[in-house]
Amino acid sequence: MKAWVGLGANLGDARAALAAAFAALDTLPGTRLVRRSSLWRSAPVDATGPDFHNAVAELDTALAPAGLLAALHAIEAEHGRERPYRNAPRTLDLDLLFYGDEAIDTPALVVPHPRAHLRAFVLRPLLELEPGFEHPRLGPLAPWSAAAADQAIERLD
Repeated sequence: MKAWVGLGANLGDARAALAAAFAALDTLPGTRLVRRSSLWRSAPVDATGPDFHNAVAELDTALAPAGLLAALHAIEAEHGRERPYRNAPRTLDLDLLFYGDEAIDTPALVVPHPRAHLRAFVLRPLLELEPGFEHPRLGPLAPWSAAAADQAIERLD
């Protein structure tokens, strides 16, 4: 199954954390890192703290959505991720953005990510990889970029 993961970090060495996360994603059971976006720097949205480094990864995975989410949380924990409060600064954040065309809504997991289409730090790297990306519920994502145009973001590499 094709899955898309958003990566972010704004504490410690964010570049190194994202590089390590890409490597970890490629070693998950039954999973292959297909592509990764450039790194982007963005101002926090609905949060405080330093700027984030962000990226998006395209995976090909045999893991079920819940299993993939558990694996993402384990990678975050290995990088010292703490969750003291909602939207706290973080050493590493891995969000399951899309899992094929599936729509999942459970207490533990909502896919597609409910705010993916409203966040420049998701849209810009995702559309870099897949300019014609289609959201399973909303259709083409490119037009949504206008809604996030006021969010500060810049491509780093």
